[in-house]
Amino acid sequence: MNYKLVALILVCCAVAATGCMGVADSVVPNQRTSSAGDSNWQGLSEQKASAAYPMAAVPTATPLASGSGTVPGTGIETRIIKTGTATIEVKDVTASVDALKALAVQKGGYISSSSIQKNTKNRLYATAVLRVPQAQFEPTMEGVKAVGTIKSVSTSGQDVTEEYVDLQAQKTSYQNQLAQYNAIMKKADKIEDVIKIQAQINQVQTALDRIEGRMRYLDSRIDLSTITVNLQEPEPVGGETGHSFITAINEGIAGFLGMIDALIILFFTFLPLIIIGGAAWGVYRWRKNKNAALSPAPQQQENKP
Repeated sequence: MNYKLVALILVCCAVAATGCMGVADSVVPNQRTSSAGDSNWQGLSEQKASAAYPMAAVPTATPLASGSGTVPGTGIETRIIKTGTATIEVKDVTASVDALKALAVQKGGYISSSSIQKNTKNRLYATAVLRVPQAQFEPTMEGVKAVGTIKSVSTSGQDVTEEYVDLQAQKTSYQNQLAQYNAIMKKADKIEDVIKIQAQINQVQTALDRIEGRMRYLDSRIDLSTITVNLQEPEPVGGETGHSFITAINEGIAGFLGMIDALIILFFTFLPLIIIGGAAWGVYRWRKNKNAALSPAPQQQENKP
């Protein structure tokens, strides 16, 4: 077993964990970044390990991307995600969608999605999503309002400064650990040591990739604001489609058929009562006829001398 190599790995883990906590404490209180060290590795003292292997150079933190200002008293640049939503009434939905596309390109952005459809009242409506640079957010909103008659409009800003700074601290910590493990890997001469170090490198690299992916997503949302525009046609004067003889005829036919359906339903609903009533009427008529046939005989007997 190479005790010097094991001791150096322990020193790297301790330095990385200490640096990680220091960075997190100085930037985001009450938060700690994770460490990828192996607690099962035991070896020589830190003094012997430091004498055996010099520590690798620690990379500096990557500067934060340009933001939306600075937090007072900290020097930390703020990170704001701006979004807007507007509902506009326009005479020509298709032409208005084209106008929004031209507006987005003019402001240095683009249309990420758009759709034009018809509703149940046979009126066109559309939805367009614009992505424009954050500096052009307000001018673009003014251009959107000028497309037609404003029905509703709203804007919002999501402050992700704390999350971004914490991610930056974690990224720096993982970069430090990765540099230390790579330096140790160059000095490893046993297969078992190489396997253990490579496992730690893979773990740290996976965490680093995940953090960098989240930061790229936030950068995209911060740098390019999102504006969702809903377009709709105005209500026609005098009704949706105006007077139509064809519509009147169709409604008359539908009413006639509806009445026939109602009569059929009523007939079968009262059919049992009709049958019972018919049977009762038949019995009544039979009894009446029978009584009428028997009643003349006594009268004839009384009239004989």
